[in-house]
Amino acid sequence: MKYMKLGSRPDTFYTSEAVRYVSSEVSSDLTIQVKGNRFLLHKFPMLSKCLRLQRLCAENSEASQIQIIHLHDYPGGVEAFEMCAKFCYGITITLSAFNIVSVRCAAEYLQMTEDIDKGNLIYKIEVFLTSCILQGWRDSIVTLQSTKAFSLWSENLRITGRCIEAIASKVLAHPTKINLSHSYSRRGRDDMSWNGSESHRHKTTSSSKGWWAEDLADLGIDLYWRAMIALKSGGKVPSALIGDALRIYASRWLPNISKYISIEKGVESDNELDSTGEATRKHRVLLESIVSLLPVEKGAVSCSFLSKLLKAANILKASSSSKMELARRVGLQLEDATVGDLLVPSLTSTNDTVHDVDVVMIILEQFMLQGQSPPISPPRRKTNFERRRSRSAENIDLEFQESRRSSSASHSSKLKVAKLVDGYLKEIAKDKNLALSKLISIAESIPEFSRLDHDDLYKAIDIYLKGHPELNKSERKRLCQILDCKKLSVEACMHAAQNEMLPLRVVVQVLFFEQARAAMNGGKVAEFPNNIKALLAVQKNPAKATSMITANTIPPEDQWSVSGLKSPKSNVSTLKMKLAEDDQLDENVFPNGIEKCTKAKSFCMIPNRPKRMFSKLWPINRSVSEKN
Repeated sequence: MKYMKLGSRPDTFYTSEAVRYVSSEVSSDLTIQVKGNRFLLHKFPMLSKCLRLQRLCAENSEASQIQIIHLHDYPGGVEAFEMCAKFCYGITITLSAFNIVSVRCAAEYLQMTEDIDKGNLIYKIEVFLTSCILQGWRDSIVTLQSTKAFSLWSENLRITGRCIEAIASKVLAHPTKINLSHSYSRRGRDDMSWNGSESHRHKTTSSSKGWWAEDLADLGIDLYWRAMIALKSGGKVPSALIGDALRIYASRWLPNISKYISIEKGVESDNELDSTGEATRKHRVLLESIVSLLPVEKGAVSCSFLSKLLKAANILKASSSSKMELARRVGLQLEDATVGDLLVPSLTSTNDTVHDVDVVMIILEQFMLQGQSPPISPPRRKTNFERRRSRSAENIDLEFQESRRSSSASHSSKLKVAKLVDGYLKEIAKDKNLALSKLISIAESIPEFSRLDHDDLYKAIDIYLKGHPELNKSERKRLCQILDCKKLSVEACMHAAQNEMLPLRVVVQVLFFEQARAAMNGGKVAEFPNNIKALLAVQKNPAKATSMITANTIPPEDQWSVSGLKSPKSNVSTLKMKLAEDDQLDENVFPNGIEKCTKAKSFCMIPNRPKRMFSKLWPINRSVSEKN
């Protein structure tokens, strides 16, 4: 670092408790009090270079030999005044980036200008600041940091603005150089993320290109924000480097934000509450400032970093505008997210759920709204010579238009997001306080074509049913309406066929579509568990099926988390009871004798070939039902 020495005389200042004096043969005739300290000085050297002291002595002329002056609100403190006094006496002082701001402010207060003496202290400080300090990278950073203690004076003297301009010009001139950074050697360490876990080590290429990011991370948020605005306005720094710099700054100043969750649970004393609340407010301002600095370009910051900011915003109770902005940005990059990124903790007093489901719904809405297709041109008017198209052709066009409208993101990204949403549903389904409507809304927010299979969705439904046994029959049916049995794998079908928590119609659909799929595959029936085989064999030989259940032990691979079907007779009776409950429910739903489709009518409406397959699953002849 650069430094400058002024004066040539040896130091003759001495300190005795709160009194500082100059060793001299001439007795002191000027006493100056600065923040509880007394300086026993002489009028001649001090008044010859300080215009303010001249005016104060002229205003307070007293008959006594020793004149006392009180300097209230003196910037820089005792040390800065002592350096100014030493300069007046010609004693050697050393200026550097660490003390140049305080001495400059003190000299300005004392009015040590060229009007009173040529080559005065202010002039020499300005020359050193402009020609040396602001020319060096580290000196500029240190000087900018020191302006925080004298923010008002530094602003008026334009020290802060000149430091920011100098830093920005160096980054814009050498955005990929690394030899200017004083902290580049420490960049090999792992930084700690704000949730307390270690983040990945910076890549060498990213660190070398963003050599300035870690140096600027030492600044407070106010100065950092102004420096980043200056860099972004220059237009030469790539948005990816801006995003990486923000990530480094957040990891430095937002450590272990999850500790503030305990604020909601209460603190031990009022003092602890005040200190914790003050820390929370500071981190909230810091977080909102980082959000305002995020580059507008998509992909400039990772989705993981955005989700961490969103979690911190929820914990720190940031402004709704900051939360919405983060949710919007996460939605734009949702295909790159993981399930953990969406598990945002909920700390609102109106929501008892563990995770904030509402913000995830906003994220999904933003994902579906991005990149909307242009409006479709209106259809041409038909002429008399134009042949009328078939209804099927018109339906195909309508479906195509609907698909264009819903194609708010690429097809591949929707497939990824569908898997992500199903994984998220499996996590939040464990929450006892999660409302059924919210679970269904999240499941239905993704287009149906984006789910290639419904296995994960079925697992989420199964977890929710087990965790919420109080659901009535209509609510279970409403939940299972989002499930497409045709998209279940064989393993999922086996589990669903034995799941006593599912509505009866869902179980029947699962069995029906599995048999239909087997028939379409050339008649090769999938390998069912023994209990399902016994149920399907009821129509052919009920007695033999019953003996097969009792004689053979169900193998371990057929055992599920839900107890299996024990015997054909018990299951047929159970199905009859459930059908009776369905009929009773339908009567309540359709009062006044309104005509409804019974199960027999529905079965008769099935075409011949599916009906033959369905007959294997459901015994409908009267003799079998009577025997059971």
